[in-house]
Formats: sequence, C-alpha cells, structure tokens
Amino acid sequence: MAQDFGLLQRKMELKLTSLDDEKLKDVFLPKVEFTRKAGYLYTSTKFTSPEIAVPPIPKVFPGAIIPEGSFNDRLNISGVTALLDAKASMLLYSGGKVKYLKEANKEKAIAENKLLLKNEDEIIAIISKMYDQFALLDESTKVLKQGQKRYEIMKTTADKALSYGLITPYDHKKIELAQAVLESKMVELDGKRTLLQTQLSLLTGIELDRIQMIHPAIKPIEITAPSKTINDRVDVQAIEHSIKGIDYKIKADQRWWVPKVMAQTSLSTVGLYSGHITSAHELKAGSGKNLDWHPNNMNLLPVFQVGVGFKWNLFDGKEGKHEVAKSKIEKQLMEGKLNDVKDKLQLNLANSQINYNVAASQINLKLKAKEIAASALVSIEKEFRYGTKKSTDFIDAETDLQNAELEYSTAIFNQRRAAIDLMNATNELTINKL
Repeated sequence: MAQDFGLLQRKMELKLTSLDDEKLKDVFLPKVEFTRKAGYLYTSTKFTSPEIAVPPIPKVFPGAIIPEGSFNDRLNISGVTALLDAKASMLLYSGGKVKYLKEANKEKAIAENKLLLKNEDEIIAIISKMYDQFALLDESTKVLKQGQKRYEIMKTTADKALSYGLITPYDHKKIELAQAVLESKMVELDGKRTLLQTQLSLLTGIELDRIQMIHPAIKPIEITAPSKTINDRVDVQAIEHSIKGIDYKIKADQRWWVPKVMAQTSLSTVGLYSGHITSAHELKAGSGKNLDWHPNNMNLLPVFQVGVGFKWNLFDGKEGKHEVAKSKIEKQLMEGKLNDVKDKLQLNLANSQINYNVAASQINLKLKAKEIAASALVSIEKEFRYGTKKSTDFIDAETDLQNAELEYSTAIFNQRRAAIDLMNATNELTINKL
C-alpha cells in the first residue's frame, strides 16, 4: 500500500482537492495590499467656476484678480507623480456561490476517497495472486520431488531388471530420460520463483531475503453468498457523489446574478513634484499673461477611505447561463456513466458467481482424478517389478499422476482467484478475509 505509485498519486490528488477547499475557506479573509508608484503625469482639463470666486494669485501674477463666475478656461497639468497606497478589503457576501462550491468540493473529496478504496482492492488482488502463485510453485515443486523419489526407486528396479535381461537398454534409457525431463522442470520452476520474488520485492519494497522465506499453503477460500450489492461498490458510490457535487456546482453557477458585498478601506498619499500648471487663455483680459505656475512640491495627505460596496452583474454576456448549461450537460454525462457502470458491474457479478461455482466444482473433480492416477501408478509399479509392464507404462502412469496433482493444485488456485473476484465484485474483498 505504501509503495504503489497509483495509490500514492491518488492521495496526492486528494491533497490538491483539500487545498481547493482551504482556498474557498480563505475567500472571506481580509486582503491587504501595499502599493508605491512613481511616473510622469500630463493631463488637460476644462475648468469652469460660475459659483466659486477664484482668489488672487499675487505670487505668480501680481494684481491679477478673477471675478466670481468669470473663470472658464482649460488647465494643463504636468509633472512627476508619486503614489503611496495601503489598501485592505474583505468579502462579506459572495452571493451564496462560495457556500455551494464548498459543498461541491466536499462531494468531490468523498468521491476521490472512494476511489482510493478501489485502488486498495486492486492492490490486494494483485498481491494475493502473487502469494497464491508462490503456493502453487511450492506445490508443483513438491509434486516433482515426489516424482523424483519414485523414479529413483524404479531406477534401482530397472538396473536389476536390465542385469537379468528382463528389460531392454532402450527401456532403461527411457527412465533416465524421464528423470532428465523432471530435472528440467525443476529448473524452470526455480526460475519462475526467482522472477516472482523479484517482482514482489519491487512492488512492496521488502528485502529479497525476507521474500524468499515466503512459503504459503494453498487451500480453498470458503465464502458465503455476497451480503452486498453492486450499489456498495466504491466506484458506483464515487460516481454518485460526483453527481451530487455537480448539483452543488449548478447551484453555485446559478448565483451569478446575486450581488456580492465587500468592505474596503485605504490610506494613501499623492504627490506632484516639479509640476507645471498652465492655462489656455489670459487670466485677465488684455494682460497678455496666461497662468504659468511651477509648484515644486504638492502633497495630498492623507487620503482615507472606508466603506462597503456591492457588485451586481445584471448582464454578463450570458456567461453565467452558459456555465449552468455546461454543468447540466456534465451531470447528464455522469448519470449516463453511472447507469453504464451499474449494468457492467451487474454482469460482472453474475459472471464472477458462475466462475466461482465452476471453479469450486472442479476441485472435487480434480481430486478424484488424482486419486485414480495414484491408484493406477501403484498397480503399474507392482506389475513393472514383476516384468509384466514396460518402463514406458510406468513413465506414462507417473506423468499422469504428476499432471493430476498439478491440476488439483491449479484447481484450488483458480477457485481462490474466482473467490477473490466474487468478493471484489461487491466490494467485500478485505485483507482479513484472506
């Protein structure tokens, strides 16, 4: 479980979902910004003051007095500006969108957790199969070693029979050839065992020395009728929670038109340096002089603002409606996927049950075949000693017994695989049941 890359990847994806949830929670936290800017300013504005009496400007134009209501001119302002601004804002109400997005994210996390369990079931099935392969290799090795012992006994008998002229050298060589074939099978089994041990070591991260000590026994798995249905499968439940998540997302998308409320405050200062302010016309008719003012340092400090505002999207170019329509299509696709998955899982459950019944019935059949082959070998072995049977008859009987014993072990192996598939079909596969 700790080594499987697919499972680790799923867990990392779940962490990303958790981060999305934290991000939604932090939406209502205050945000503080600090800005400092400097640049060149040029602007031109028309200034009319029919109500305000403009005071005299003796320092620039001595004696120039503009009567009340007579100022109607265009001012040109230029210079180097500097802005220092500290701003804090906080979302007070999101229109209910964040609430539904949180619920959608919650359902997404549940779905991903369900799929984690599916990955774990797959790992259990893979590793349990490897353990059964270890047991099958051990049983196969045991069968071949028993065959070697019988061949050694018959080799001694064949040596005596050859010395008495009861069998031909050809018959004697046949037994030696059968022994060599048995030796080659033993080498093949050792190679398969080494490969399996290496594979298990890579999958689990366990040292090869420890894995070489694994010698499980192979025996049938007795299971009762499934107590769960396909609705208990984690992949079905994951899709169901995904559909719930889409429902919440639809509700969130439908809140596009609801006003959002935000509180905001700011404190700033604005400065104009090396400024130049001019007018387009004369300050006093006939004076021949326009406004030409060079203020060296103008500062506006402090500029403090605090308040609450709202944003109301009356028309967003149908963007909100498109998002709702898109989410509804996603829901329809997910519902179709759910129905398809249920149909396939129902068929898989029926197939797994049939395979288990067939595999379980094969055990008794192969056991009976093994007993018959063992009885036949005992009979032929006696006849061979009396010289009424040839070595080929004994070799054939020995081969039949080996095959029958291997088929019996394979039948148990197949029954265990069918039982695990049946338990997995309804999500009843656990380590404790193995």
